[in-house]
Amino acid sequence: MNSSQITDIIISTINTLFENMVSSIDNQVYSILDNLAFIDTNFLSDNKLENIFGTSASSGILLLANAFLLGFIIYFVIKHLLSIISLNNSTSPYQFILKLIIFGICMNSAFFICEQLISITNLISSAICALGEDLFSTPISFSSLIEKINNVIYLNQSNVSLFSLDGIAKTMISAGFLSLIFSYSIRYILLKILILLSPFAILCLSSPSTSFLFKSWLRNFLSLLFLQIFVSLILVVIFSIPFDSTNLISKFVFIGGIFVLTKANSYIRELLGRC
Repeated sequence: MNSSQITDIIISTINTLFENMVSSIDNQVYSILDNLAFIDTNFLSDNKLENIFGTSASSGILLLANAFLLGFIIYFVIKHLLSIISLNNSTSPYQFILKLIIFGICMNSAFFICEQLISITNLISSAICALGEDLFSTPISFSSLIEKINNVIYLNQSNVSLFSLDGIAKTMISAGFLSLIFSYSIRYILLKILILLSPFAILCLSSPSTSFLFKSWLRNFLSLLFLQIFVSLILVVIFSIPFDSTNLISKFVFIGGIFVLTKANSYIRELLGRC
């Protein structure tokens, strides 16, 4: 066996491993991408999450939040008494009580408020995807995008080589989609954490010295939700571009589209950071 045959065997083995890896990713990983990226109110249909959050004001996170609310009241009473003794100006008790009533109601309704924000976000992203589907007669989703990529990058052929341009392009695309899956998985977890923190964030509005915590929470929560709308717009733009499997530019535009999707979260955070 000469060196040329050994090289061919090595290349053939690498290509076989590459095809098996790509097939495994296509069949097992991509199917969950739409579920992670496009979240609706079913996201909150989790008994464990509801139990942690609290089904009433005397259970779960809400119990702790109401304890903090009582702490705010005790703090204000002591502060107000000290201001009277020292003859210093203090916040009007009527104004403070009114704020506590309003924010206390909002705090105990935090789960409902978060649910409505998620519902509104899902309605907007669904409307954008429905508009794209009407315009291009193709479902706007990651599943459809992956199917289109397979046609453009020649993945339906069995002789795709890792060392060919198509193989390199597919490797970059697969790496991009895997990055998206990890990113959306982190977003999925962070949304649940921020929902659990929502009562405390709303309660922080009752004091000017802690209101910045609510603004920080709101900015992060909205950035994670708006990502879904931004992703819908990016997908519509990608589907609006005509692609030809014989055109090299089409393949690089696809790769560019995947890159933009991976950077979408950074763009949203930068946008909200300037607001």
